[in-house]
Amino acid sequence: MSGNKRILIGASQPALSEGVLASTQKVVHEALERLGYGESYYELLKEPLRLLTVRIPVRMDDGHVQVFTGYRAQHTDAVGPTKGGIRFHPSVTAEEVSALSLWMTLKCGLFDLPYGGGKGGIICDPRTMSLGEVERLARGYVRAISQIVGPNKDIPAPDVYTNAQIMAWMLDEYSRIREYDSPGFITGKPLVIGGSQGREKATSLGVAISIREAAAQQGLAIKGLKVCIQGFGNVGSNLAEILDQWGALVVGISDVHGGIYDENGLDVPNLLDRRDSFGSVTNLFSKRLSNSEYLLQPCDVLVPAALENQITMDNVEKIQAKMIVEAANGPTSLEASNKLHERGVLVVPDVLANAGGVTVSYFEWVQNNQGYYWTEEEVNRKLESKMVEAVNKVLALSKSRTITPRLAAYMLGVQKYAEASRLRGWV
Repeated sequence: MSGNKRILIGASQPALSEGVLASTQKVVHEALERLGYGESYYELLKEPLRLLTVRIPVRMDDGHVQVFTGYRAQHTDAVGPTKGGIRFHPSVTAEEVSALSLWMTLKCGLFDLPYGGGKGGIICDPRTMSLGEVERLARGYVRAISQIVGPNKDIPAPDVYTNAQIMAWMLDEYSRIREYDSPGFITGKPLVIGGSQGREKATSLGVAISIREAAAQQGLAIKGLKVCIQGFGNVGSNLAEILDQWGALVVGISDVHGGIYDENGLDVPNLLDRRDSFGSVTNLFSKRLSNSEYLLQPCDVLVPAALENQITMDNVEKIQAKMIVEAANGPTSLEASNKLHERGVLVVPDVLANAGGVTVSYFEWVQNNQGYYWTEEEVNRKLESKMVEAVNKVLALSKSRTITPRLAAYMLGVQKYAEASRLRGWV
């Protein structure tokens, strides 16, 4: 790769399969039925209210113009502006951003944030592009969607293969178009231009709090809790560090090369020091498990923090974990999740466990709007309060209704949007 090329670090989760969208819609349908809302509510909420497709011409470094396709999905604005990340990935599709916008709605509803879900993406491979090309693409995308986004319309954020620098370019382009500074237009920004303390580790901290609270409800203390983490990127590595500091035993970690496991606990600080920029470290070990074998190791908590559809009907009967906490989007198929529930294995669903990122993005937006910024301790304290409340609500509803935590989370997540749609006279 030439000297002006630079790989952008970020999550590398591929496009969601159509099956994930269908299974999400199935649970949303059941949630609305149990809440007493009719079929028209499901028809309104099963897909985005609007989906914009844009074409973005970019002059590449060699002088030729390449035209990229991008999308922005806005699931519902029944309770306020929409909110959600922008991903740069070769496998982005309209169906993918539609599904992810629905998930964002559920997260925002579950955490009582004044947003509906949004999501965006561009079909590209930024790993093969120069920084200049990525910047021109980012700015072109903002110009293309500028009429439907803004601090009171739709607030973007980082996602797969995007980062704080790209958010800074997008903010600058939007401010040029509007001819005034508008830090609340986008979140996940660098601190010096309105970013929030605690944003980088927010998702991992939210997952850690979910583990601690769910374990406590099963009579397990965080100290000495044996945890296996699948994925050692930003979320997985920060989660390992937090849990290690809290006294949990991280007994396994995995990456694209495979997994390493030690029932007595791994040396997390050493692993963090030795990993490369993609979060890979297991290739340094001669004895490692395949990724399929790794998921089947005994532990108190298994945290899928990498890809979708990792726990399916093909391997669910061999899962030995006492609890699954979903840090990735859609890592457990609906059928496998239901089977685990029947076996007494607690599954803390993705819309609950990994919502720390959007929650702190909300905090960033609030700070931008009021022009007053909080310390990292304040941000983490507010996040903890939100996470503890949400985990307790979901598990309490699951227990009282004798339903899965996933269905309980969807019921709590979708209710405010159904009710707001009714009150607005949409349904």
